[in-house]
Amino acid sequence: MNDTLAVFDGPSPEIRRVEIDRPWTWLAKGWNDLLAAPGISLAYGVLIAGASIVIAGTLVLADLPYLLLPMAAGFFLVAPLIAVGLYETSRRLEAGEPVSLQAALAAVKRNRAQLANLGIALMLIHLLWVRAATLLFALFFNKAHPTWGTIIDTVFFSSVSLPFLATGTLVGFALAVVAFAIGAISIPMLLEREVNVFTAIITSVSAVRLNWRAMALWAALIVVFTAVGMATFFVGLAVAMPLIGHATWHAYRDVVLPVR
Repeated sequence: MNDTLAVFDGPSPEIRRVEIDRPWTWLAKGWNDLLAAPGISLAYGVLIAGASIVIAGTLVLADLPYLLLPMAAGFFLVAPLIAVGLYETSRRLEAGEPVSLQAALAAVKRNRAQLANLGIALMLIHLLWVRAATLLFALFFNKAHPTWGTIIDTVFFSSVSLPFLATGTLVGFALAVVAFAIGAISIPMLLEREVNVFTAIITSVSAVRLNWRAMALWAALIVVFTAVGMATFFVGLAVAMPLIGHATWHAYRDVVLPVR
């Protein structure tokens, strides 16, 4: 069995086959990076947690409880782009270069056009999910406008709760798989290499396909860590997001071999 897979016919990145338990190694390396640059990592984490609290608070004030869950789910779709500065910090630590918050924030300027293109693609998937969730709610619950006091009963204990939740889960899962396959390693790749967005996406999808067992575990761990962060009223995201961001860099470096 070959341990690598060529993505294109010409000189191009090759993908390494990794063991199913490899994500635990990525997390360990990510944790080491967080400890090596705690100020930068936690600054990013606090910003992400703060933005999440603001968005959730806005939905509360607007009395739109049914949008909270799709917005939280959509967070998984766009989070890889938010973590560009964390990837840059891990890259610098790996290369023995000095790290700083300024360098992390400026990382988006590298290959900015292609990063922007990928960001647009992920945002479109996010908007598609929010729109689909809104339409599904309207379809199953007609003109119902639940309040914070009735949202639980409306969504989970009404006569259409089961088909609504089943349909929403299937649609959300399909979009999540697409988004994860596109963004699993494409953003770190765009950060490190002068490649276009199509090359990065094809490489990412190929890496997920070749290593689907390890990538499935990695996706599950991301969901668990992020869900725990959200369950603590978003405070836990201050640590969870930097950890996942740093680990994602090591996932990319582990799976994608340098161009020879």
